[in-house]
Amino acid sequence: MPGWLPRAMVLALALVGCFQLGSWAFHQLVGLLINVLIAFFLALAVEPAVGRMAARGMRRGLATFLVFFAVLITSAGFVVMLGSILAGQIIDIVESFPQYLDSVINWINQTFHTELSRVAVQDSLLHSDWLQKYVQNSATGVLDISTTLLGGLFRLLTIFLFSFYFAADGPRLRRGLCSVLPPARQAEVLRAWEIAVAKTGGYLYSRGLMALVSGVAHYIMLEVLDVPYAPALAVWVGLVSQFIPTIGTYLAGALPMLIAFTVDPWYALWVLGFVVVYQQFENYMLQPKLTARTVDIHPAVAFGSVIAGTALLGAVGALIAIPAVATLQAFLGAYVKRYDVLDEPRVRGGGRGAGGGGPFVGWLRHALRRERA
Repeated sequence: MPGWLPRAMVLALALVGCFQLGSWAFHQLVGLLINVLIAFFLALAVEPAVGRMAARGMRRGLATFLVFFAVLITSAGFVVMLGSILAGQIIDIVESFPQYLDSVINWINQTFHTELSRVAVQDSLLHSDWLQKYVQNSATGVLDISTTLLGGLFRLLTIFLFSFYFAADGPRLRRGLCSVLPPARQAEVLRAWEIAVAKTGGYLYSRGLMALVSGVAHYIMLEVLDVPYAPALAVWVGLVSQFIPTIGTYLAGALPMLIAFTVDPWYALWVLGFVVVYQQFENYMLQPKLTARTVDIHPAVAFGSVIAGTALLGAVGALIAIPAVATLQAFLGAYVKRYDVLDEPRVRGGGRGAGGGGPFVGWLRHALRRERA
């Protein structure tokens, strides 16, 4: 046996062990890494407001606290307002549920010539096996729901804590990062940081515009149907559908449908149809154009980046995919060497004025020139 073979085997085993240990540590810390990534983009989003307040003489830590406190107060007020509306509508639905049930039973009796009664239907529902099983499963799942809520609150606290440190200690963080790099690399890092702040702000600006358009459109629809609390519901639809990825559209449309059902069950179907139609308009017409103008990326790239981000990181990836891709594209654009484009019809897009029309048209033009000659 060669003398180097045992050392090579030990080295290979050590490398495999280090790889397994690193893979295990990464899978254990992937949740924390995603939280840090969300906190970093959140800090980039509040960076312009914090920077303006710090430039006027306010301490950066106090400016960051005021910005986050304003966001927290606004979010809490919005949740409390909609919670009170939802609670009142649920009470109305429960109180008027016997009337809805009577109307449904009367329609069934008249249409199918049956003799159903509300008391019999209620007794059959209350004594059914599936209802008892559902109650038992719900009772056993209360602990799981509580654990999930506590875990979600802890995750939100972690994200806000990291984002506060990133925003408050932004200059110190940049100085610490640049201190281990040569001057040329320091300029690149600072430029990339500025681009990330600009693109993240542009992304939030585009989302805010789409939330405004969505809120106005749904407000008009709810006012036409005479649904109560139309302004609050329009704000709910606009914000939730734009700032909660993947399931935001369904959450946004569920509340107006529920309240419209208390007015007239058919109104709920009208609201559902409008939400579906508007969502298609937003996905294929409004969102690509607004995103392309504010974030400066192609609509197809924006759509593909959202799909890729969702496949990699789920809802978090869908939320940060567009600003991340826009930052990477703008940063790498400085290193791409560009040349002058040839002045040819194929580059201009063809057409009659550009000399296009295909081979047959070209042959016909050549034959006409020969006859004139």
